[in-house]
Amino acid sequence: MFNKSALLLAVTLALSAFAAPAPEAAASEGVAIPISRRSALTTADGLFDHDKAILRNAATRNKHRQNLINLQKNKGADALPQGARILPLTTVSADVQSRMEKRQAEKLTDEEDSEWLGPISVGTPAQSFTIDFDTGSSDLWLPSSSCSGSACNGKHKFTISASSTAVKKSGTFTIEYQDESTVSGPIYTDTVTVAGVTAKTQYFSPVTSLSSSFAGDPTDGILGLAFPAISNLNANPFFVTANNQGSTKANLFSFYLASSGSELYLGGTDSSKFTGSIEYHPIDTSAGYWTTTGASVSINGATASSNFDAIIDSGTTLVYGPPSVIKTFYSKISGSKVYDSSEGATAGNLLDTESSVPYGALTVPSWVAGLRVPARARTELPCGNRPPQGYCEGTVRHRTFGLYSVPCKSIPTIAFSWGGKSWSMDPDFLNLGTTTSAGTDCVLAIGGTDLGLGNTWLVGDAFMRNAYTVFDFDNESVGFATLA
Repeated sequence: MFNKSALLLAVTLALSAFAAPAPEAAASEGVAIPISRRSALTTADGLFDHDKAILRNAATRNKHRQNLINLQKNKGADALPQGARILPLTTVSADVQSRMEKRQAEKLTDEEDSEWLGPISVGTPAQSFTIDFDTGSSDLWLPSSSCSGSACNGKHKFTISASSTAVKKSGTFTIEYQDESTVSGPIYTDTVTVAGVTAKTQYFSPVTSLSSSFAGDPTDGILGLAFPAISNLNANPFFVTANNQGSTKANLFSFYLASSGSELYLGGTDSSKFTGSIEYHPIDTSAGYWTTTGASVSINGATASSNFDAIIDSGTTLVYGPPSVIKTFYSKISGSKVYDSSEGATAGNLLDTESSVPYGALTVPSWVAGLRVPARARTELPCGNRPPQGYCEGTVRHRTFGLYSVPCKSIPTIAFSWGGKSWSMDPDFLNLGTTTSAGTDCVLAIGGTDLGLGNTWLVGDAFMRNAYTVFDFDNESVGFATLA
């Protein structure tokens, strides 16, 4: 699959069996399950893996594009957050796809960083799968025995006829991916169990088609841990169902993401993984996300941006902010450089950065509403449509996404705060690798990309690995604690 270094980690998934009187309650006896963590965006020789990052970023864009489509379908157009809009599908160029397909043919020696994988079972009798636990989505899907295509090879597949509790429902589940293929299938309910935590009549999709993006990937599917509002199935996610049925001891779960001993803890918190108290902050659930409010970020102790919303997303590797905000952010870091300068040429934010966009490097395969290219660039783009305003409209194939580099010898201290403690990012998690073999400049894990989420930031595991993180449904809050 990918060119891997020896980063395969043995980690564990712990599920709570103790009712806590308060969100910050101590650990309880749980069930430890070995899971695997995916590899970093750094090659074995320490270079930043740009091709892999492009695919990862496109997948992130399209995940949140689909979430907004789901939100609008489930709750109406008025439910979209202020400034949010549904962008065109982000795709990747043929050359990047070709290079990655060649790498996917290589023997797998470790896994990829944006997924935290663990076993679940579905059906009666139980059929086992390896799943990505994702706080940035809300559905469960996995391959069915009818899944066709090379991407289905090597996956665990759900045999519907073998489960006595499987019940077919109306409708179809569909998600589009960056290679312009889909994950799609029928909708069923069945019994789903994660280490003894069971949800009966849980909605899910045993998919019959699988995007080539998943070829060679050890993940069988995804289990979303966000809110029902962004469910493609318009149904309660697994944890919500399990809690409603009394299968959990408390209506919260927590993540401990580390180089060893990582775990997801369902139904409580594990005090052996953190020290001190948990600092809780309210969230806005109206858009279906774990969206914290009133966030700020600092560079070497000085505030660089403040009072913004931030989605906490375990299914995303990096931290993303609005392109214009991130441009200002890096202007405050001595020696910083734009690593990939075509960020402005992606759907939705071209006009903000048009002066620095190398338009001639782009290809536009089809014309759809959503992308506006300045008229002065029309001679460098195959603008088949020329609206009266002098803009071309279309889908741009995704090549780059607004990352920056800084001198490796002076990586700054970057910290997030929600009005309490400042939570610093470890340089090892912040540094994605060097830009060249010379090793003088390093790409950082904070980028400027337009996800269609307005001014909301997306905070992935590059941050979550620095703090014990708690997701509390009852109190509608996210908590952070110091790692043990």
